[in-house]
Amino acid sequence: MLFRPILRRCQACKVPDCADWKNVAQHPHSTDQCTSICARRSNPKDRRDIKVTVALAVAIHPGYTPAMTIPAAIAVDKLVKSYHGTRAVGPISFTVPRGSVVGLLGGNGAGKTTTISMIMGLTLPDEGSIHVLGEPMPEARTRVLHRINFESPYVDMPHRLTVRQNLRVFGMLYGMDRIGERIERLADQFDLARFLDRPSGKLSAGQKTRVALAKALINDPDVLLLDEPTASLDPDTADWVRSRLEEYKRNFGASILLASHNMPEVERLCDTVLMLKQGRIVDQGSPTDLIERYGRADLEQVFLDVARGRGEGALLGDAQDTARPDLEHGA
Repeated sequence: MLFRPILRRCQACKVPDCADWKNVAQHPHSTDQCTSICARRSNPKDRRDIKVTVALAVAIHPGYTPAMTIPAAIAVDKLVKSYHGTRAVGPISFTVPRGSVVGLLGGNGAGKTTTISMIMGLTLPDEGSIHVLGEPMPEARTRVLHRINFESPYVDMPHRLTVRQNLRVFGMLYGMDRIGERIERLADQFDLARFLDRPSGKLSAGQKTRVALAKALINDPDVLLLDEPTASLDPDTADWVRSRLEEYKRNFGASILLASHNMPEVERLCDTVLMLKQGRIVDQGSPTDLIERYGRADLEQVFLDVARGRGEGALLGDAQDTARPDLEHGA
């Protein structure tokens, strides 16, 4: 018997026609389940592993495959954005699989921040499509935005509000329950107690980073968008941030899109790296694959090859499409 899509209100996240209810399969002999990582959101330690539900579905119906029910966390197809006749991005196509970390690596003006802005729905693309957690953006943003979050050191919180007040405002914006408890939990996790009632404008750079990361995790997001999260930080604080991100991904199965100039950071965190130049993806692969392909010692040397048009990174335009058909340029 064929699976039928479930169209109802998700009992975990309370969103009508939740994307995860739409895409989960129902069999007459199985129990209706929402496969979203948002299941049991009120108790993060008791969240179900999405793989368990998939395994049950496979056992019940051999024709079932995970691809039938679990869309990519982010799917970008033939995305293009221009400003005043100058193309900033595209066409580019890529996906961020569930539970993975994908890095956007490129020089200044390569299109990293613009791409993230379009994924968030803050900037409208000229062409192409974006799906986040299976939902089209920005059309379905009301069903998606409460499940994603963003962090960048270049976006300041209101300076006159205290750290506690800022976190409460963002908790309210995300419609979170028991905000006070969440703030205390985050304060303990990120060592914010000492300055929780201090105005945000009087924090050091390292303290602001801790607060920004706490803000980014206040809604337990399924998708994290990070724009150079450790820029201008000392090595100790930067390492602390990376460790917290690794911990969150490991505990919550989150998907992360990371834009960064920090090569060791990308090598450490990313499963896949997208090399951007002049708004286009010129190469991609795991950090290890890229280093081996270019015959270099580390990702920084690969970055310099791409930036200066050497080696594989010199393959642009038609020559690039011919030499590397696996790259998705959306042409």
